[in-house]
Amino acid sequence: MRKILLITGSRGEYGYIRPIVQEIQRHPNDLDYSILVTNLHLLPDFGYSAEEIEKDQFKISDRIFMALDGYTPVSMSKSLGVFLMSVTDSLARLRPDIVLLAGDRGEQMMTAIAAAHMNIPAAHIQAGELSGNIDGITRHAITRFAHLHFPSSEDAAQRLRKMGEQEFRIHLTGAPQLDELVNGHYAKPEEIAGLFQLDLKKPIILFIQHPVTEESDHAVTQVQETLEAVCSFGHQTVAIFPNNDAGNMEIRRFLERDRQPFMRIERNVPRHIFAGLMNVANVLVGNSSSGLIEAPCFKLPAVNVGDRQRDRVRGNNVIDVPYDKEQIRSAVETALSSHFQQKVKQTCTNPYFGDGRVSERIVQVLKKVEINQNLLKKQLVY
Repeated sequence: MRKILLITGSRGEYGYIRPIVQEIQRHPNDLDYSILVTNLHLLPDFGYSAEEIEKDQFKISDRIFMALDGYTPVSMSKSLGVFLMSVTDSLARLRPDIVLLAGDRGEQMMTAIAAAHMNIPAAHIQAGELSGNIDGITRHAITRFAHLHFPSSEDAAQRLRKMGEQEFRIHLTGAPQLDELVNGHYAKPEEIAGLFQLDLKKPIILFIQHPVTEESDHAVTQVQETLEAVCSFGHQTVAIFPNNDAGNMEIRRFLERDRQPFMRIERNVPRHIFAGLMNVANVLVGNSSSGLIEAPCFKLPAVNVGDRQRDRVRGNNVIDVPYDKEQIRSAVETALSSHFQQKVKQTCTNPYFGDGRVSERIVQVLKKVEINQNLLKKQLVY
């Protein structure tokens, strides 16, 4: 039996791997899995989302506490060093046949480094994409250490080829986090309305803004511009805490200090509830990748603020704006207009491939790929 180790340290990554674990469970004679949980999932201040994994009845084989308090560029760097030391021990103890990495976070890169040095093949979900900050650099660094690549679009696959990756390593599978959305596995509107006390007949704004690592000193002024624009409408708003990158503490304090009566603030929202929120919302505002990747599945307009998602492929549901209150307000007004809403509903397509069977394709590769010296010894083709 082939053992697959999956790493998750954030809510977004769990959305990637959740349908894959479910698919692995359908092959009990061929595959087994372990989940290593770390970073954001283990922090009570961010909702202790490890409980969501437990509620899904998935087995957590290891937990690595690695996030140093302070949430500065220095503490982020030191936290990754702590994780690298710890994940090496986990790999030695769990002895996986393949490590499955997702996205562009630092703990994924640390795992890729450790696995490569321990002669364990790593597979990388959504390799080859572009994004606008340190995460984009991290994603491409993972590419150099990964042995298998699962891009979500032909654009990303072409980029991997240009980076010198051998063709047999590239498998154009699509984005696995879209499987559940395409198949309708998310909370129903009436459940969302009850949970958040929302009137579904009135406009609903979903707000998520993360700090940008390279701009952490400006986190408060940036979120202030966005939040003042959002609050000027007085619409029902559900705001979700940012991730724990440098600058997040200031954003969280600002959100709680300037809480409005029409706004709900959530530390963490389970995956199926978050998808249900996107299904009923009228606009998503902030800088979350969900505005570009998941929102098109719901024909949901997204106002993307700042450079965090710079260079990512996007659909026509996205309106890009700088950190400027007036421009953000104008973009939200446009996104809420009947003309824009109708245009998105009629013409928006998702540039990230998802047909409900992405996880199935990924698992087939994990099950069948030969683990030999040809796979383990990488060569660049340029």
